[in-house]
Amino acid sequence: MRVKTVPRLRLQPAQLSCRVPDSAPDKLSRAYQPRLIHSAQDVGSTQSMGSSQQGAVTVTWLLALFVAAVLVTAIVALMLGHKLGYQRGYYALQSETKLSVADIEQTSKSLKDLKIKNKVLNNQVATAKQELLISLTNLDELRETQKEIKVESQQVSQLNELYAKLITKQGGMPLQILGAKIDPLPENAFEFGFDVGMLSEDGQAKNLAVTLTLQDKDNFIEVPLDPANYAIGGIVRIRGRFVMPPGFKPLQVKLNLEADDQKVEQLYDWNLGDMVDNMPLSLLDLPEVDQSPIASNGPVTTKKASSNSKTDSKAGIEK
Repeated sequence: MRVKTVPRLRLQPAQLSCRVPDSAPDKLSRAYQPRLIHSAQDVGSTQSMGSSQQGAVTVTWLLALFVAAVLVTAIVALMLGHKLGYQRGYYALQSETKLSVADIEQTSKSLKDLKIKNKVLNNQVATAKQELLISLTNLDELRETQKEIKVESQQVSQLNELYAKLITKQGGMPLQILGAKIDPLPENAFEFGFDVGMLSEDGQAKNLAVTLTLQDKDNFIEVPLDPANYAIGGIVRIRGRFVMPPGFKPLQVKLNLEADDQKVEQLYDWNLGDMVDNMPLSLLDLPEVDQSPIASNGPVTTKKASSNSKTDSKAGIEK
């Protein structure tokens, strides 16, 4: 800021060494009048210049205050923006951190579950390997047992052939019943079995005709057989099942055999036998007909036990 300094006029009084004449004041007043006029003009110009300078100073201060206000506002705005940005960034980072922590926990849980599943699978694999090893061992044992059974069967077959030849040389074996049985089944059905033996003199197989009949006091019913004819050259196992007609109560069972001009007729009484446990509920649940050899006794059916009460089924024994 520039400030002009204006020199002020100093009035110095004149030193008079002589007496002034009467006309001197007029001359002096005329002489000093222009100077006084010029001095007043200078004082006016100086005052106007001072007021203009004061106005310039005021404008300058106003500009300085405005600039200061703008700077303060900008600083406050920057600080507020920085604070808001910092808070938003902080909250966003906090949210991302929480999500990351949740993802890490979920991943850790999934990893634990995978470890547990892997452990379970490893145990299952180990168990499967043990079972496989046991199965292979059992399979080897079964193969050895099957081989032994096959050898024994061949030996028995060879021995049977030897016995058959010896019996044939001695005139053969007549037609005869070796064993018989009748077992009760569900739905008023029965299973029968007869083991028949015969060897002809020439050692050849002969045709065997079989007839099975159920009899009461006045009637008889022929049981259908499938097949009804067999080729017998040793032992024949006659097996089958039949359903008892409603209301029919047999008293006897008659078995007729005929082969190579030999005839055998055998009667069996229909009597009670032993109790049967775990009887199947339906014929559909029955296994295949038993082909096991029958003990040498008369056909005996057993008592049939139901789930609610035990009921008896009559059967026959050899006469």
